[in-house]
Amino acid sequence: MKSKKNIKSIVLFAILGIAALFFINMSFAANNAKINVETANLRETPDAEGKILEQLSLNDEVELVEKSGEWYKVKSNGITGYIRQDLLTVKEEVTDNNTTNNPVSENTVTTNTVVENVEATTSVDNTENVQEEKNKLVSEDTKLKIVPAINATNIIEVKANQEVTIIETINNWVCIQAGNTKGWIRSEKLKVKEEQKVEEKQEETEKEQEEKNETEVAVQETKIKTQFIASETVNLRKEPNTSSEIVSKLSLNMAVDVYSEEGGWSKVKVSGKEGYISSSLLSDKKKETSRAAETPRTNESTSTQTNEATTTTSSAPASQNGGSVVETAKSYIGSSYVYGASGPSSFDCSGFTSYIYKQYGVSLNRTAAGQYSNGTAVSKDELQPGDLVMFGKSGINHVGIYIGGGQMVHAANPSRGVTTDTINSGYYYNNYVGARRVN
Repeated sequence: MKSKKNIKSIVLFAILGIAALFFINMSFAANNAKINVETANLRETPDAEGKILEQLSLNDEVELVEKSGEWYKVKSNGITGYIRQDLLTVKEEVTDNNTTNNPVSENTVTTNTVVENVEATTSVDNTENVQEEKNKLVSEDTKLKIVPAINATNIIEVKANQEVTIIETINNWVCIQAGNTKGWIRSEKLKVKEEQKVEEKQEETEKEQEEKNETEVAVQETKIKTQFIASETVNLRKEPNTSSEIVSKLSLNMAVDVYSEEGGWSKVKVSGKEGYISSSLLSDKKKETSRAAETPRTNESTSTQTNEATTTTSSAPASQNGGSVVETAKSYIGSSYVYGASGPSSFDCSGFTSYIYKQYGVSLNRTAAGQYSNGTAVSKDELQPGDLVMFGKSGINHVGIYIGGGQMVHAANPSRGVTTDTINSGYYYNNYVGARRVN
């Protein structure tokens, strides 16, 4: 009888031991969970704005400490923090017999995008005003990364000037919302909307100024008649006075196009050069060359003309590379002007200079004002072929390439396209700002 009681006691203890072991194992299983998304942030506090302590990957196992609302307090690699419950798959304590062939869904949230898509879903409505303040623009075409690392997998490409919303920042990486996709981008790839507005305003001002230039040039270039040089040697001057700089020397019977007459002076263009000649030194017909040319009465005295005949002008020698740049630029004369275009068959002013110099390995800023910071400054009397020349009334809004002899080649306007003009008279003389040497 006593033996039977001992056997019963042994069996009872065995059953209790097995039950205790079972519950210990179940308890252990319930204290562990796995990450069910590609990347999840372990945060210092149970909220989406909490500091990120560590980034965990798909199937990483963590130890559950306690539950706090929609967050679990967990331990991972000796670090304690919080993870949203829907980013975890918690091992179930009880398995329903009716679902043996259909295991309980492990609270898995499917994702094929980036970090913590679920976190943002529940917080978008509550942080709408904050998000608006965090909106920025992408400064250039760039790839969105799945995690904040240079070698990380690319998700999608976001285009320049696309508006995105900043979610969070870690060092030099920013998590952004681009459409329906989240990902990581370097902070230097973003700019505020105000910067875009400044760029657009600058481009608008440049366009308005170029259209105004077009109108002014069109007015300036209305030829009224053709006349001929009526003296053996006549000075073509930059301004309508006898002390002005001499642009060129003209010979008897040379034909000139007259554009205006005022105060005894005629504004003319000859061989691509513009300037002023005393009206009394011009004639409607060529002079006979069988006898000495008659010296007409003029505002400039004979002695002045004699002195001017011995006056010469000089220009700084062009560098070999500058000459090559000029020849390349001149080969595009006749190309069309299209605002915002930078080649190969149409250009605006800064697009033309950028395109030409790019062929010589020189990278220029995109706008005329921006190119004024490229290279080194050059005074007007030291200009060489290939130098950039800038113009504008209030700020810089036009640029061309100096080709020598007071001339430049540039993308002028929609009606004239790429052409040559003098920088020593008219609009370009009056609005000359400076020059830069970039070769």
